[in-house]
Amino acid sequence: MADHAEIEIIGFSYGFCGPFPCNEQRSCGLQACSPSENLVKAVDALKDTLSVEYPGQVAVKFTLLDDGVPEYVQKIVEEHQLPLPIILVNGRVTPIGRISMPLIKKEIDAALN
Repeated sequence: MADHAEIEIIGFSYGFCGPFPCNEQRSCGLQACSPSENLVKAVDALKDTLSVEYPGQVAVKFTLLDDGVPEYVQKIVEEHQLPLPIILVNGRVTPIGRISMPLIKKEIDAALN
């Protein structure tokens, strides 16, 4: 059982937060970034929400690909062919593919328990 989790979001600063448009139901569980669909705003909203939900337990790292793709990200893409944004939890690839508080929370809870 871990007492800390690191979430890494990988994508482009001009990218979308996911493949689905913002809707009135906010199925992603975030309010602060809507209706922008902007990845940077969504990551900021996620950080804020996670800091309340998991105080001191979860760190969020945002890796931008604007200036190049790090080698470890190239390997992930070659092996898994994931859509952007890519979501890693404690370095492990997840199948999420979008900024979604319910889906990320599920992965965090599994990592912490």
